[in-house]
Amino acid sequence: MTLRHSPPFVPLITLLLLWSGIAVMSSSKILAADRPHGPRHKTRSAVVAREGMAATSQPLASAAAIRILQAGGNAIDAAIAADAVLGVVEPMSCGMGGDLFAIVWDAKSRRLYGLNASGRSPRAATIAYFRQRGHDQIPTSGPLSWSVPGCVDGWDQLRSRFGSRPLAELLAPAIHYAEAGFPVSEIIAGDWRASERALGAVPTSAACYLVDGHAPRVGDVFRNPDLARSLRLVADSGRDAFYRGAIAEAIGTYSQSVGGLLAAEDLAAHASSWVDPVSVNYRGYDVWELPPNGQGIAALQMLNLLEPHDLKTMGFGSAEALHLMIEAKKLAYEDRARYYADMDKAKVPVNELISKAYAARRQKLIDPAKANAGPVPGEPLQADTIYMTVADGQGNAISLIQSNFNGFGSGHVPGKLGFALQNRGCLFALDESHANRLEPGKRPFHTIIPAFVTRDGKPWLSFGVMGGDMQAQGHVQVLCNMIDFGMDVQEAGDAPRFRHLGSSEPTGQPAAQGGGTVTVESGFSDEAIRALEAKGHKVVKAQPGGFGGYQAIRIDIDRGVLIGGSDPRKDGAAMGY
Repeated sequence: MTLRHSPPFVPLITLLLLWSGIAVMSSSKILAADRPHGPRHKTRSAVVAREGMAATSQPLASAAAIRILQAGGNAIDAAIAADAVLGVVEPMSCGMGGDLFAIVWDAKSRRLYGLNASGRSPRAATIAYFRQRGHDQIPTSGPLSWSVPGCVDGWDQLRSRFGSRPLAELLAPAIHYAEAGFPVSEIIAGDWRASERALGAVPTSAACYLVDGHAPRVGDVFRNPDLARSLRLVADSGRDAFYRGAIAEAIGTYSQSVGGLLAAEDLAAHASSWVDPVSVNYRGYDVWELPPNGQGIAALQMLNLLEPHDLKTMGFGSAEALHLMIEAKKLAYEDRARYYADMDKAKVPVNELISKAYAARRQKLIDPAKANAGPVPGEPLQADTIYMTVADGQGNAISLIQSNFNGFGSGHVPGKLGFALQNRGCLFALDESHANRLEPGKRPFHTIIPAFVTRDGKPWLSFGVMGGDMQAQGHVQVLCNMIDFGMDVQEAGDAPRFRHLGSSEPTGQPAAQGGGTVTVESGFSDEAIRALEAKGHKVVKAQPGGFGGYQAIRIDIDRGVLIGGSDPRKDGAAMGY
């Protein structure tokens, strides 16, 4: 089934009107159907369109996606273009030096496909190497934190299998903004400024990303000609320019000069993997995530633990509902810390972890009256980031997430390539007994996870929540907001969120003892917070930041309508035509 009814070209000014909500005023009937209980937390209207839609964390990227759709490209083409633009305009969060994951709904075959475009550790990286140099953990920044960047191969895989336009056309908007410059937006400017000192400590990074020693301010026009040259190399010669050509050679040479382990041969050996998404059914909705090395199945585990409880009757923001969600998160994340790893190198019991039977056993550990101060993993076996989504009028949709991990990743720009290399390698454990232990050529545990929801075999929602450990618990919160609490796609992201900082990290290193801390955004009542504290939770009212950034598109097949939401915690926008 398609969504397309007619193919008119709509000028960019109309897209901006849609984004602002002006062009959505007449759609109150549609919004009311998605929002039966009225708005409570909304910052703006959801965006409603018929021909195509993109929701990203920066308006220039959303607009680039729409232009590709209007020129005849499909959702996958548009997503590649938007992701490349984000690497230019939001460089601390993503770029050619990071990894990529995606879930694609293909209208032709009427099924979902998963892409794992994350890179592996250098072949020279061993636990012994780090131990001999006195490391108990892999450094969180610098050249020893590198793994192979998978982004560019991810673009190539997506375009080759599902795209319809030449790569040069898809990268043209990003090349334009890198060469001609772009005005820096507000939240991105703040994130850039937060990395100013770290960038200044690395000569190549300072030369690339600082102007007279300072990060650009809001509205400053920033240019990155080095990145434009790298993008043009890939546009002209394809992914091999990155993994086997001049870019790979430059990365290898720079790595050798600063004591890194990443070599050109590591890039040449890289390959992405097509994987089958996995799902659980939550109240009639099939929620899909990618299997590890990512953390997506933690969201599925949490949903299984929550399903027996009547959250709708408890109400959004009630102490009872919040308590159950926090306790489910604790249990799922303990399993995450023990079991999640590269499935090519470790036996990860995915089917058991996301089974209803396993959830029923773990359910017994949730006390509705008391916080669990010492959650432990179960025994399932009898054994900085951007998120974006695009949908087109033909019925295709893509849920895509891409990241450098920390702001500007490792903090190192290799030579004059114009992008920072990620620091995902720091998430390996230097513990021989751990599933996520460092091994040569192994994918590290990953926090970035795209998600998708189908209902009765049809696409219903393409969504994600960026933000490290916040992501899986963020997925659950926005889904409960929509499915249990009746919010529409915009309000589900606008509503206040909590973040539980728990007892274990994926490396197996303790982050906090006992039951951890619950940080909450403003918007939850003092009464609910006091009730949580009475159950034994340590609750902290947090300043803005750290609660992720959400983008989503609701796909209403029956009415032929796309409904987009974009998180006000980011600079982004949902746009449609």
